[in-house]
Amino acid sequence: MKSAVIVFPGSNCDRDAHDALALMTGSAPSMVWHRETDLPAGLDLIMVPGGFSYGDYLRSGAIAGRSPVMREVAKAAEGGTPVLGVCNGFQVLTETGLLPGALLRNAGLNFVCKIADLDVANSQTRFTAAYSGPARIGIPVAHHDGNYFADEETLDRLEGEGQVAFRYAEDINGSARRIAGVMNERGNVLGMMPHPERAVDPVLGGADGRAVFESLMGAA
Repeated sequence: MKSAVIVFPGSNCDRDAHDALALMTGSAPSMVWHRETDLPAGLDLIMVPGGFSYGDYLRSGAIAGRSPVMREVAKAAEGGTPVLGVCNGFQVLTETGLLPGALLRNAGLNFVCKIADLDVANSQTRFTAAYSGPARIGIPVAHHDGNYFADEETLDRLEGEGQVAFRYAEDINGSARRIAGVMNERGNVLGMMPHPERAVDPVLGGADGRAVFESLMGAA
């Protein structure tokens, strides 16, 4: 499985993404700097990692979403390449328009850092197929702007079309309908606030994130 991790100034989860992909796929991903205007050929997965791209100036993900490499990521997504955006990566994907909605400041204005209980809302996707049906899993979260917002019509459409992949078991940040992860209509772009790359080995405190990568490998 050939993968790439996009790296911005301020990314701080790019090494986590690198190590998780290397562990799960057996092959180290390409690390692609934000100024690049081309992506490696033949990619099976592009990962947009967490962190604080450009220091979260303007708003989280706003500047990164307009970087040269994201134009290439958008083209790849339009061509069917799977794209996984985690935490700040989710924010970047909404800023580029690859995913609907927006990530607002957490309700209560608190930074949330813990293992969050999630429900797998749809296990029939290329990102979740390795989960055995509806499941309750524990994945680390660490964010200040993870409050997912969309208008009611968009939320109804996301749920009706099975585009909600993960949902918080309880409200931790004010996200509409406790949404923790959503996909595009085509099902090849997923944004999620929890960090599956930090839950791929029991030595890290849990391995409930492995199935995200196993699902992608099974679909490649």
